[in-house]
Amino acid sequence: MRDLKVPEQRHPEKAHRPDNAQPRKPSWIRVKAPTGDGYNATKKIMRDNKLVTVCEEAGCPNAGECWSQGHATMMIMGEICTRGCTFCNIATGRPNALDTFEPGRVADAVQKLGLNHVVITSVDRDDLEDGGAEHFAQTIRAVRHRSPKTTIEILTPDFLKCDDSVLKVVVDAKPDVFNHNLETVPGLYPTVRPGARYFHSLRLLQRVKELDPSIFTKSGIMVGLGEDQQSVKQVMDDMRAADVDFLTIGQYLQPTPKHHGVDRFVTPEEFASYEKAAYGKGFLMVSATPLTRSSYHAGDDFAKLRSARNAKLGQA
Repeated sequence: MRDLKVPEQRHPEKAHRPDNAQPRKPSWIRVKAPTGDGYNATKKIMRDNKLVTVCEEAGCPNAGECWSQGHATMMIMGEICTRGCTFCNIATGRPNALDTFEPGRVADAVQKLGLNHVVITSVDRDDLEDGGAEHFAQTIRAVRHRSPKTTIEILTPDFLKCDDSVLKVVVDAKPDVFNHNLETVPGLYPTVRPGARYFHSLRLLQRVKELDPSIFTKSGIMVGLGEDQQSVKQVMDDMRAADVDFLTIGQYLQPTPKHHGVDRFVTPEEFASYEKAAYGKGFLMVSATPLTRSSYHAGDDFAKLRSARNAKLGQA
């Protein structure tokens, strides 16, 4: 029986890779270990509903803070991904069949947590004809039914091997925010995100806006993988050309020695310069800090995003 807690079984595709040194984190990266009643209450709701969270599976450094406030990012369609990205700590392999009751359990957890805003993500499911698009749609509809006032943000895979029509299935379910991360600059895709295609992901985000201009689009990248500032700013330009509203930039943190090495730790000052540049290029919302992750402070950021759009429309 495969034990996903054992690194060699969790990442069989990485088992024979040479180790990359894991440099000591600078002071601005370190976070407190998760504790407290709020954290434990959130954990219990996740366990009782048999739900997987990307907070745990990806080893997010902000899990303690978010869970203490009752916020968790639900990860649907199982805990095993069909891709083997070199930066990611989610287990790789052949996933199990979809759980038809999962959308209802996600909706139940959202209601119990009393969330004003929920983030729902997933593993890549290249084994499914629609990549899991219908499962995403069912989950959105289930949450809407149980918690009609909760705003919904989804963080989707790229649906690379699917017919173009599957994207409309997700968009028609009307999430409030459609997030798909580019993850890194195009020149690093062969070593960081080998199963994906940069311009396909960019086009996916553009098509969401074409299908439903009212949906906010969001994307993010990691820095510290070996990119330079010019390539990061080019990604910003590409995103704006695709009409992406919200950009996140965070520091890459290496999960294990078998994962892609950290090229460097980007300083808070450099993150601030990225934020300034991104706002100058026209993004409605930007989060660029060492600990920024796709769903970190997502609820607060959504409120700011909506206000920014309203202000922009008011000026038109």
